[in-house]
Amino acid sequence: MSDDKQLKHDVLAELASDPRVKEAHIGVTARDGVVTLTGHVGNILEKHAAEVAVGRVKGVRAVAEEIEIRLPLAAKRVDSDIADAVINRLFWDVSVPKNAIMVKVEKGWVSLTGEVEWHFQKEAAEHDVQSMIGVSGISNQITIKPHVDVLDIQDDIMDALSRKWFARRTFDVTAQGGNVKLVGTVASWHDRELAEMTAWDAPGTTAVENSLTVD
Repeated sequence: MSDDKQLKHDVLAELASDPRVKEAHIGVTARDGVVTLTGHVGNILEKHAAEVAVGRVKGVRAVAEEIEIRLPLAAKRVDSDIADAVINRLFWDVSVPKNAIMVKVEKGWVSLTGEVEWHFQKEAAEHDVQSMIGVSGISNQITIKPHVDVLDIQDDIMDALSRKWFARRTFDVTAQGGNVKLVGTVASWHDRELAEMTAWDAPGTTAVENSLTVD
């Protein structure tokens, strides 16, 4: 079996083993380690779960996600109801700063704006919306407040990555103000995502450009 056929087989098997994904509606192609997902799912969480599942498969170097969300008729809601539900959900999430995020809903598509202190707060807000009935898409435009002292951000990220058993020689971190860039190679798609998460967790990070490739 060729490498591409084997990778496609492995990806389909991983999707089939994940109870959050209805793999019968998802098409998979593989070429030189790049996996493309097509088809349709019923909600955003399932779409995200499919992408995460593919990233767990050995040999995946990149993921092109072209899955469409088709809401079941029973899951459709008017925009005003969705907006009220989103605001209520964000209010009860202790990870999301109160009154920091503005919500706009248009034809089921939720746009989030505002400013927070940390990237995990931005992610928490998006995660809250992902699991809600009637949401057909999310535009997360929440920004991170810049920290006054960002001089040590590059060293902080490298130290954090070294604690996670990353091989220092295979990649580099540069930072201009709070803008961080990751370049080089890592061993897996999981490591690529972990490196980006580590960069976001550094105090002072306001943007991350992940140019890491999987070797």
